[in-house]
Amino acid sequence: MKSIAALALGLAMLGTSLAGHAQNYPEKPVRIIVPYQPGGTVDLVARVLAQSLTEQTGTQFIVDNRSGASGAIGSEAVARSAPDGYTLLVQSPTLLANPLISRKAGYDPVRDFRPIAMLGSVPMVLTIHPSINARNLKEFADAARADPKKYALGTSAIGSPMHLAEEAIKKESKLDIPIIVYRGTAGALNDALGGQISGMIDAIPSSAPHIAAGKLKALAVTTHHRVASMPNVPTVAESGYPGFEMVTWYGLWAPQGLPDPIARKLEVLAQKAMASKTVTDRLAPQNFEAQTLLGDSFGTFITRELAGYARIVKDANITSE
Repeated sequence: MKSIAALALGLAMLGTSLAGHAQNYPEKPVRIIVPYQPGGTVDLVARVLAQSLTEQTGTQFIVDNRSGASGAIGSEAVARSAPDGYTLLVQSPTLLANPLISRKAGYDPVRDFRPIAMLGSVPMVLTIHPSINARNLKEFADAARADPKKYALGTSAIGSPMHLAEEAIKKESKLDIPIIVYRGTAGALNDALGGQISGMIDAIPSSAPHIAAGKLKALAVTTHHRVASMPNVPTVAESGYPGFEMVTWYGLWAPQGLPDPIARKLEVLAQKAMASKTVTDRLAPQNFEAQTLLGDSFGTFITRELAGYARIVKDANITSE
């Protein structure tokens, strides 16, 4: 009986210790790893979040860019870090896709990470070069089926949300056209503007100025609803693909094993950040839609997304090996 009582006392003391540690967290600077170069949307979201977390806690949250291997290098670094709350990750759905595509990803997106919060999403748009005689997605698909050698799509990275959305539309449309993988959005966008490729799916912020200037033709947005900044552009679902929805979303993760009290504190901090007017105002020009899911709810969302990505990767036989 004494041993049971001693164990219970020990567990109670451990719980008290962890709670006290969480109350004082963070006691030193926190690194938020972004597995891409500075300047992209993931980097922007992380920096806006870091500033808010710094202001809330009075302790520095510092963005650390570690690019390479479509985000796998920086993501793996977080997975291998101590689960103490002082190394975090801001990433996109590419975190889930990488291990499906390459056995060299170096991490498991479920086993190696604890989901803290989904932060929000950015809609994507399918555009084509204005020289292509198609007014909508159906007409483009019909033209590409009739003469597939004339058409090709581009994408920013293998396994990116843009790439997976293009593969899904190819399957639904029974298209046999290539998808050319570039090293970043800029190369794909430049070739789409020059007519070297037929078009691409891209996050709205980088394509919107070219659409407004008439240099690209918007066929459809990938959200389940029309986008306020492009009210005349139908959704993919409206264009003959019922139920279709894919967006680029962004999340905050910690290494698996992070104690519950610290995870809960980070959830509260992230939720307050994404609800603040300062954050929403800074991200609004990117068509960013704040959509906070915390902890287990974010984990459930990840499980559902992972299953969908796995189907697309399998159906399209996508591999980077």
